[in-house]
Amino acid sequence: MKLTNDQIERYKGQINLKKINIQGQIKLKKQKVLIIGVGGIGSPVALYLARAGIYEFGIIDYDNVNISNLHRQVLFNQVDVGKKKVIVTKKKIQMIDKKIKIKTFDIKVDKQNLKKIIKDYDYIIDGTDNFKSKLNINDECLRQRKKLFVGSVSQFDAHIFFFDFTKKGPCLRCFMPKPPSNVPRCQDDGIVGTVTGMAGIIICNEVIKNIVEIFSDLKGKVLIINLENLLFRKVKIKISKICNNHG
Repeated sequence: MKLTNDQIERYKGQINLKKINIQGQIKLKKQKVLIIGVGGIGSPVALYLARAGIYEFGIIDYDNVNISNLHRQVLFNQVDVGKKKVIVTKKKIQMIDKKIKIKTFDIKVDKQNLKKIIKDYDYIIDGTDNFKSKLNINDECLRQRKKLFVGSVSQFDAHIFFFDFTKKGPCLRCFMPKPPSNVPRCQDDGIVGTVTGMAGIIICNEVIKNIVEIFSDLKGKVLIINLENLLFRKVKIKISKICNNHG
């Protein structure tokens, strides 16, 4: 696979980085990324990965754009209210580059459809706001040996995980064995748009680094961010003996 003259010009800012260069840009072009949930986290991930040179996406979301989404879901504008998120996302991403391929799934994820969809992608981005869905995504990515990034946000806080299931290591169930009960959605609990944007951009940055083989210190860890007090810390996740995937 080669880059076209247009792509060399388009991505010269990245290509000029020695740790990416033209070979790294070709690696980006080859990857297939599945984004599950194009809300506050998935929106910036889609935008920045499309601008970085990813040319094949899967987009899963069963929701319509709501006016309450607009303060944090940066893909959408007022004219999009009431429209299907997957349709709007495809249109907006292909406005960046019409050569980008996007397959849309207007569905709610479950164990059955995840198994079929995930197999076609190299990287899985979990931007859902449902802990049951997150654990189902985690379990299927582990079974299929995928690379999984998970984002979770509330108020001024964000948690960002990277699990590389091509190698032995912990999974999300090692950190959270079961879905917590009575946890409100981020919107109901309160959320600042900058928090979701920060989480999405960090995930995007780590995806790019992993594709071009720049070391990531996030692998097998959770990055915990509090933007109210500007606190950042990484916590290593150990394989749990009581985890259903490792026990």
